[in-house]
Amino acid sequence: MSDLFAEEARAEELRKLLQYHNHRYYVLDDPEIPDVEYDKLLRELQQIEADRPDLRTIDSPTQRVGGAALDAFEQVTHAIPMLSLDNAFDDDEFAAFDQRVKDRLSRSATVRYAAEPKLDGLAISLRYEQGVLVQAATRGDGTTGENVTANVRTIGSIPLRLSGNDYPEVLEVRGEIFMPKAGFDALNERQRAKGEKTFANPRNAAAGSLRQLDSKITATRPLAMYCYGLGEVVGHSMATSQSENMRLLANWGLPTSPELKVCKDSAECAAYFASIGERRDGLAYDIDGVVFKVDQVELQKQLGFVARAPRWAIAQKFPAQEQLTLLEAVEFQVGRTGALTPVARLKPVFVGGVTVSNATLHNMDEIERKDIRVGDTVIVRRAGDVIPEVVSAVLSDRPDDAKPIHMPEQCPVCESQVVRISGEAVARCTGGLFCQAQRKEAIKHFASRKAMDIDGLGDKIVEQLVDEQLIKDPADLFALDVATVAKLERMAEKSASNLISSLDKAKHTTLPRFLFSLGILGIGETMAMNIANTLGSLEAVQKLTLHDLVELKLSQAKAFLKYASALPKELRVPMMQPPMDLKWCSSAHIELLAEQYDSVADLLKQSPEALVNQPTISIEGLGDVLAEKLVMFFRQPHNQDVLNKLIAAGVQWPAIEKVDVSDSELSGLSFVLTGTLSQPRESYKARLLAAGAKVVGSVSKNTNYLVAGESAGSKLSKAESLGVPVLDEAAIEAMLAKSGF
Repeated sequence: MSDLFAEEARAEELRKLLQYHNHRYYVLDDPEIPDVEYDKLLRELQQIEADRPDLRTIDSPTQRVGGAALDAFEQVTHAIPMLSLDNAFDDDEFAAFDQRVKDRLSRSATVRYAAEPKLDGLAISLRYEQGVLVQAATRGDGTTGENVTANVRTIGSIPLRLSGNDYPEVLEVRGEIFMPKAGFDALNERQRAKGEKTFANPRNAAAGSLRQLDSKITATRPLAMYCYGLGEVVGHSMATSQSENMRLLANWGLPTSPELKVCKDSAECAAYFASIGERRDGLAYDIDGVVFKVDQVELQKQLGFVARAPRWAIAQKFPAQEQLTLLEAVEFQVGRTGALTPVARLKPVFVGGVTVSNATLHNMDEIERKDIRVGDTVIVRRAGDVIPEVVSAVLSDRPDDAKPIHMPEQCPVCESQVVRISGEAVARCTGGLFCQAQRKEAIKHFASRKAMDIDGLGDKIVEQLVDEQLIKDPADLFALDVATVAKLERMAEKSASNLISSLDKAKHTTLPRFLFSLGILGIGETMAMNIANTLGSLEAVQKLTLHDLVELKLSQAKAFLKYASALPKELRVPMMQPPMDLKWCSSAHIELLAEQYDSVADLLKQSPEALVNQPTISIEGLGDVLAEKLVMFFRQPHNQDVLNKLIAAGVQWPAIEKVDVSDSELSGLSFVLTGTLSQPRESYKARLLAAGAKVVGSVSKNTNYLVAGESAGSKLSKAESLGVPVLDEAAIEAMLAKSGF
């Protein structure tokens, strides 16, 4: 009888749970648990009711319908980089992409989109010369990939020779190698039969198969490929649209997606996305979304690229897979730029084909917004089917001993102060030159060409030096000797001697280069030059205070006093911790006040006029946020220690002669440099900056001049289309000479 009563009690409990979650999902539009967890509860109730029909009630939920490249492979440099795609995770984000496309084009432009499923596989580039497959390379970092030609040749659907005779002399096609579901299942069956490890999902199986060092193993794996784009093309005029180019590839015998469709507007894109989503499970291969590309090639050229992605394409992802698990702890990891990222340590859970035990919590704003605590049951999602993240906590399941999460005041790696600059979502460690977590990247930046320009000190050498604990900060570089360096992997006495010579040479630099080499967040080459030219010496930079740089206006002072005086005494927090809603008063302003007053009580005795601050030093382009970063960097004892070591090691620069550029004809003008010039571009850039000009990376309607050398490319074309004056080398030399630079 006890089992009967237990079933009856469990059925009642399940009905209540399902009704509660139905209400959250359908009425409040605020679900607490993922669909897969809801389905588990429903199936359990269905089974109980199937076994015990007498427990089935007319109001039961079951009775209603709810509303970097492997060393083992040769390196391949792509003739044209293999770009990534930006993602859209819902209809609103796709609509925003569509609007951006239209805003960048003329009103008369009619945009079509070529749409096809986004395969969940491995990006590949195939190179055909005179119709013959000569090279296959993985995407790698987008610029350099792995040579997997021998393995790709074993894939039956990829032609070793193109069909017909009208193909280009050189044809690079980009596509995705994947493993069909049926082949994946058969492969795992064979693995199990042999007592070997099975693959978690088709993508892992495809990637592992393609990267086999023995191509005979790859030949036994059921791989396939669909082409989706072009790389380098020589000796042929391709079509004027993405869709027609794919038809050309198909005519040459290359596999393309049978689901490719041209959508005339965003409404048809939405319908296509919905249709593919409905058929997703029935497709022969795994997909994780739909890729939309502006179909017209000419419009693609007009839209161009941003960073490592085209402006004319986007991948709209399907809703990510989710599961429930327990948040057991939170740790803070320190990234290469000093950013502290909270990482959730989870009770392991299987999500989207992999076992997840760690997930990102993004930042403290997200933690506070979602009210996540240690001990919570949380929803874990693989965002974009790649990066595990904690979506939310199930508040109804929160235990009484759940613990709030707090950002540490000191770096968990080096114990330097942790600060959060106004306008930024992340908090950062301030021990940039000292912190072990930032050490490798700080030294790589210090040695880079535009910084201290230490020839021969490549990334791998830096990593070895740090890993062997031979250097802990940039100053330690200058204590190295030939014997020590020669012991490193891939180094010999000759190369070690050359590196030591480069280090000796690097000791003689300039103040702008030195300031840039320190890797102060937000301080680039131009800003470093502005700071150096304004202040003239490192000592002057080190003595900077926020009082010198940050302005506090009367309106801000009045608003702050009004806010602070209205707070109860127990809530008048130290001024280093500004209230979150003081949008009109940055943390730089709050700290500026904290430098002058010991407490909120002292501050409240002042008149608004007494608080007003007008900075005594004006550095072009240096706003409140950058000023705070600059002052904070030099305030840290660890960073000061490294600076003292660098000076003691002999790093030096000539005194800066302050030049008045107010009368320079070039002052304030914007220049872009392109093509091959007789002198390094950096030389011209330095001279232009010294003359008060600005040097930017891309041509726009705001560009005053383009300086074009030999083999100038797209920048020259754009300048001509915008009517931007183009200067040759003789013309820019004449302008600089006339201005005395």
